[in-house]
Amino acid sequence: MRKIVILTLFDKPIQQLLNFSIIKNAITKKIVEIKIINFRDYSKDKHKKVDDYQYGGGPGMVLTLQPIVDAIKKNKTKNMEVILLSPQGNTYDQKMANKFAKSKKNLMLVCGHYEGFDARIINFVDHVISIGDYVLTGGELPACIVVDSIVRLLDSCIAKKSLLNESFSKKLLDYDCYTKPKNFYGYKVPKVLLSGNHKLIEEFRKKNRLKKTKQLRPDLLRK
Repeated sequence: MRKIVILTLFDKPIQQLLNFSIIKNAITKKIVEIKIINFRDYSKDKHKKVDDYQYGGGPGMVLTLQPIVDAIKKNKTKNMEVILLSPQGNTYDQKMANKFAKSKKNLMLVCGHYEGFDARIINFVDHVISIGDYVLTGGELPACIVVDSIVRLLDSCIAKKSLLNESFSKKLLDYDCYTKPKNFYGYKVPKVLLSGNHKLIEEFRKKNRLKKTKQLRPDLLRK
């Protein structure tokens, strides 16, 4: 069973976001164990303070190292990698998700807040990841995104066949899918999908994936 630890100042929102659908089923089936820890509990400040003004001046409060580092050291196991969630990290993608899912190592995700981390935190983590070129209030949503993208790839979580042609597999978007009714306000399901000819359907879907990727995400093909 894979284990994932999330360090955060806001544990309740994460618990709510992870308590549904595929992730909930994976936890129930003991495919994954997810532990959410509030690193404020590790603060040695008498008021449980976890942030302070930054040296050199400037707006915003910076997270202090002591509570986070102590939480990392207390909860990190021998077979575990620590991931810092930050807009300054490497951009997260499906390739990374596959890599973490296939790895036998457990994971710890560290969520930031306020003005960010004391830069020296880099000495206590293994990876720095960003989910995109934009800034969020904190690392809680990115943590849930990373967890969701990894858990669904774990063995026995989702049927392997369902993962084969998903978007970004083989650097292509997924093919168009259709269901009933066959005609909806004049928009019809492609005839080939109703033919029952599996060879033609497979060829249609391959061409459709390539066409969609060229139109919507040509950057994937350039990569």
